[in-house]
Amino acid sequence: MRPGTRLTRHVPRRVTAAAAAALLLLPLAACGGSGGEPEGNAPDVLRVLAGSEVKDLEPLLAKAADAVGVKVRLSYAGTLDGAEEVANGGADGRYDATWFSSNRYLSLIDGASAKLSTQTKVMVSPVVLGLRRAKAHELGWDTRRVTWADIATAAGQHRFTFGMTNPASSNSGFSALVGVTAALSDAGEALDKSQIESVTPQLTRFFSAQTLTAGSSGWLADAYARQGGSGGSVDGLINYESVLLGLAGRLKEPLTLVYPSDGVVTADYPLTLLASSPKKELYGKLAAWLRTPAVQREIMTTTNRRPIVPEVRPDQRFGGAQLLELPFPNRRSAADELISAYLNQVRRPSRTLFVLDTSGSMEGDRIDALKQALAALTGADTSVSGQFSRFRNRETVTLLPFSSAPATPQTFTVPDRDATAVLGRIRAYGDALHAFGGTAIYDSLRSAYETLAGERSNDDFTSVVLMTDGENTDGSSYDDFAAYYRTARRKVPTFVVLFGDSDVGEMRQVAQLTGGAAFDARTGSLASAFKEIRGYQ
Repeated sequence: MRPGTRLTRHVPRRVTAAAAAALLLLPLAACGGSGGEPEGNAPDVLRVLAGSEVKDLEPLLAKAADAVGVKVRLSYAGTLDGAEEVANGGADGRYDATWFSSNRYLSLIDGASAKLSTQTKVMVSPVVLGLRRAKAHELGWDTRRVTWADIATAAGQHRFTFGMTNPASSNSGFSALVGVTAALSDAGEALDKSQIESVTPQLTRFFSAQTLTAGSSGWLADAYARQGGSGGSVDGLINYESVLLGLAGRLKEPLTLVYPSDGVVTADYPLTLLASSPKKELYGKLAAWLRTPAVQREIMTTTNRRPIVPEVRPDQRFGGAQLLELPFPNRRSAADELISAYLNQVRRPSRTLFVLDTSGSMEGDRIDALKQALAALTGADTSVSGQFSRFRNRETVTLLPFSSAPATPQTFTVPDRDATAVLGRIRAYGDALHAFGGTAIYDSLRSAYETLAGERSNDDFTSVVLMTDGENTDGSSYDDFAAYYRTARRKVPTFVVLFGDSDVGEMRQVAQLTGGAAFDARTGSLASAFKEIRGYQ
């Protein structure tokens, strides 16, 4: 593909911010000819554990019931959570197949290969850089070949800014991190720990230009589109080519796609049969149908992904240049080392403020669930995804409990080394919380923003988390808070956790007003919701 392909063609909107949040929250989404949920484990139902990236295929998958007699039931999970569930046997008997954007991380986990059977690659999308047209032209990247080293140098000089998903939560961010690390280390073979350590200073300079983060590729694109893509605090995105193409028509200023000449990491979306599933024939029908020329063309047209079969040629939006594939870690320890280095050393620090409901309605199991959720973020959750979602080195964490009025906020700063003592103090603070009084949601949320307004931003990733189990009973109203927020000095996103008897409508209004998202813990685990939010912080 030629460097600097411009996006001018209108493509229908793919994933709204609300939809991106919803797909993170819902335990499953069903695809069938009627649009309703297929019966659980009926003979014609293929149960698939999937990444949120394939949600845009639901309309297509609904046609599979009539076309080949297969009803597809999708249940969504993050890449690392899903990989861990498969590897530890949690998917056995619950699912028949997986469908993530890549199986690379899954293949690194000991014992995972024995859980997998046939793999069928369905489509392709490389992870590349998209910059607003004027910025790409200013850098000269619309007319010449560009390497990751060129991009890293310009980023370190603060000549542009970008957004990228969290590599511990989203495959696009993980792929981008692997790609830039492999290119900067000039790794002819798979990355190892020594190569990662050797380029950590360069990675730190590169990611100093990252000003937007997210837990999913779709939400990242929506956040960028909300600012118009017209020279705000973010000049572009590192994301799937398909997501960047899908932004055409949504931005004031089109994106120019930059394809590093030294290589990329590509998602190939393998539909993978689990070894424990008895539905091999059903899987085979669906896999074969997805690779038919007609379906491949529909995938290309509706999702902006490249076809995988040679009978269907990619159309002109993808250009014609061959993309080089960069090496991927061949050991899980190296992959985990890379993610850990990014979170704790390389990227900008986080500034996180938790507004926590400790009203009387939280007494009993609910306050216990809150304590467990906080403990999980201090390292009590020893799963892979739990380790990556704990409070990070260099992160500033403020806990602001509230009942009839906001309490005095308590701030902790996690050091860049040996975080154990501070994490222990955070856990002890959480364990001492107790439930009493009314529910002053909006006074407390305003207190959080006033706390942030009195601090220097330090160019960190700042966010507020609001957890409440009920309706506002004391103090100011939502309208009062909305009026205050519109004049607030610092406008940072609030991520709302719905719990217990939350006022769903108002809480979603808070998320929309502030550019955050709502996460539903009413029927699931509060700890899981808190962990999910960490991808956005």
